Amino acid sequence: MQYDDILYELRASAAWITINRPDKMNAFRGRTCDELIHALQRAGNDSAVAAIVLAGAGDRAFCTGGDQSAHAGQYDGRGTIGLPMEELHAAIRDAPKPVIARVQGFAIGGGNVLCTVCDLTIASERAVFGQVGPKVGSVDPGYGTALLARVVGEKKAREMWYLCRRYSAAEALAMGLVNAVVPHEQLDAEVQKWCDEILEKSPTALAIAKRSFNMDTAHHAGIAGMGLYALKLYYQTEESREGVKAFQEKRKPDFRRWGT
Repeated sequence: MQYDDILYELRASAAWITINRPDKMNAFRGRTCDELIHALQRAGNDSAVAAIVLAGAGDRAFCTGGDQSAHAGQYDGRGTIGLPMEELHAAIRDAPKPVIARVQGFAIGGGNVLCTVCDLTIASERAVFGQVGPKVGSVDPGYGTALLARVVGEKKAREMWYLCRRYSAAEALAMGLVNAVVPHEQLDAEVQKWCDEILEKSPTALAIAKRSFNMDTAHHAGIAGMGLYALKLYYQTEESREGVKAFQEKRKPDFRRWGT
């Protein structure tokens, strides 16, 4: 596959997969997801690769989720909601090697979910995390909610989704969303250090450990599958479209018309 939206690079024993859409704050469209899935499977099947790094180009953002400019109420590609999110999350979890999220800036919405799904997350002190779905007529009713609650605790996960606040790297570290926070200029070196440590470990033992961790939350795939079908129906409503329209018009959405 030719990569247009991502970069693929081997650095020593690690495969670095970088979302290369800095002009879109590394928001992903269908093409981006397809390339990420291909690259993750490519790295997972490469015996020379000990660890996989998932990154975002530029200094502003790791990833800000789905590209709102690419749809008007619903994505139009493959997958339940028009984006192959189930496949992308599965590719991260199914890779038989640790996947490390390298977060140098904003990890918002679907980008925050990617950090949740990755095995490890290392952040610059400039990184910012948070969910935004209910502000723009969306939600991640799978790993972004259920697995997030397992990672940071249910009270904090509900806070993140209900209030859509933003959290500093230090706050993300305190809640357990990230493993380490380092000065911005030391981020790449720190990520490579973790990759080098992984290289020294038994790849088979790591693969078994990862599958064992995943077994404990494997039912979340079923939650995500059902939730995304509900999300597909929600995207067809005027309520959801109001969120997208308000985002594109740079104004606050008026959701009170649909209050219960």
